[in-house]
Amino acid sequence: MFTINKQLARAGVALAVAALAGCSSTPTYPPAPAQTSSYDWNYLIGPGDSVQVFVWRNPEVSGSFPVRPDGKMTMNLVEDIQASGKTPTQLARDIEKALGKYIQEPIVTVIVAGGIGPFDQQIRVVGEAAKPQALNYREHMSLIDLMIQVGGLTDFAAGNKAYILRTVDGKQQRLGVRLEDLLKGGDVSANVDMRPGDVLVVPESLF
Repeated sequence: MFTINKQLARAGVALAVAALAGCSSTPTYPPAPAQTSSYDWNYLIGPGDSVQVFVWRNPEVSGSFPVRPDGKMTMNLVEDIQASGKTPTQLARDIEKALGKYIQEPIVTVIVAGGIGPFDQQIRVVGEAAKPQALNYREHMSLIDLMIQVGGLTDFAAGNKAYILRTVDGKQQRLGVRLEDLLKGGDVSANVDMRPGDVLVVPESLF
């Protein structure tokens, strides 16, 4: 009888451990939306970018100008114009308006080099990633692209407990992702689209 009870006790412990392990691999939050190609995104200029300004028939005011840490830039005839947070087209229209004081009907084209973008457009990875860091968003960037950039997970990561912090219409959401299934199990259904400003949080495993 003692032997049977001991075996039952061991079986109960094994089932409890299995149950806990199963729970630990289950995402805590509602899943992030599946991949879609319908997301429309426009690059926004940020501090550290270099802006090439071409003013038609006015080479003396054209040139390459850096965007300062305060998000503004200074160019010929125009001082302290806000550049950060604008698309190249929006900045071109603003420059045309500013130059209109000195040049009759200026036509401006803006080309951006650097691809840094504003901080609120960058993607951040924190927690148990091999190389936590902030990355510049790129069009159609997916979760697996992001994980390649940060070198995957540490040995202590609870990959299926990871989640994305995403702001939608001014409200912050927590969206569960299955990093272990994606990276270790090769489950491509666990791959999701990233969005500018996303924060990927990878918690530490309790086991």
